[in-house]
Amino acid sequence: MDLMSFFLADWLGKPAWMWLAFMGVVVALLVLDLGVLHKDQHEIGVRESLLLSGMYIAIALMFGGWVWWELGRQSGIEYLTGFAIEKSLAMDNVFVIAMIFGYFAIPRALQHRVLFWGILGVIVLRALMIGAGAALVSQYGWVLYIFAAFLIFTGIKMFFAGEGHADVGANPLVKWMRGHLRITDQLHGQKFFVQEPHPKTGKMVLWATPMFLALIMIEIADVIFAVDSVPAIFAITTDPYLVYTSNIFAILGLRALYFALAAVIHRFAYLKQALAVLLVFIGGKIFVADLLGWEKFPAEWSLAITAVILTGGVVWSLWKTKGQPPTPAGH
Repeated sequence: MDLMSFFLADWLGKPAWMWLAFMGVVVALLVLDLGVLHKDQHEIGVRESLLLSGMYIAIALMFGGWVWWELGRQSGIEYLTGFAIEKSLAMDNVFVIAMIFGYFAIPRALQHRVLFWGILGVIVLRALMIGAGAALVSQYGWVLYIFAAFLIFTGIKMFFAGEGHADVGANPLVKWMRGHLRITDQLHGQKFFVQEPHPKTGKMVLWATPMFLALIMIEIADVIFAVDSVPAIFAITTDPYLVYTSNIFAILGLRALYFALAAVIHRFAYLKQALAVLLVFIGGKIFVADLLGWEKFPAEWSLAITAVILTGGVVWSLWKTKGQPPTPAGH
């Protein structure tokens, strides 16, 4: 196979060069992030967090413009809708990430390192989940109806759920890791593993640090959240390229926004209900399209209704929580 044939080869419905171009952008952003912007460990302030997030959102929207130009209006709208939905659903991660960092006492200056390596795991895990979902949908079209029913059920459950806070220390995985791994009581700077003497034999052995446990818990949290977000975006489009690229761009930007969002997350107290309504809408529109005899729910309507639901949730939250003091979200 010559080079041109390789670049034009079909990878999940799109030529290889499109996938390679996307991965090239992601790698360039990660290198810029770790190798240039954060080569020294420092506490990321709100201003830097907002600037970084703005950069990621601008790049994601420019990529969406390119998708629109290269693949057409329908694909462009589906990408933007998927990006908006994934970005919004991923905001729930901020609550969980803040609790994890607080439980393991990860200082703000080291949190970026955990989130950076966490995103590498997310890129792989989302690829596996989206690949499996794409294979199921292409082979068995009725799977989309299962996704839709699951989203409706999840949305209703989320809407009426209370505001209880999970106890990270009571998590079975945390208990298992503490019982089966050698874990230091203290942090060792930015290290995930250290060499220390065994308390019984005196031999130098490898120990995991709380940084590593925090990383594992954040990866597990993303898998749990992906159970909602992956079916949600498949309900918008079944194109694996649009599903994966909108997912990854949304998550890349959320990691940058975390440091600003964690400080004001109390101002978005009613966003959870808006997300619940959004999940019900995303799942319901598949059944509505069938009842009305449409081949597909109009992409423009999906994007417009998504924007209205999310904007309504944000505005209502900001109005109802006006003047409330911030709640610290971990150190």
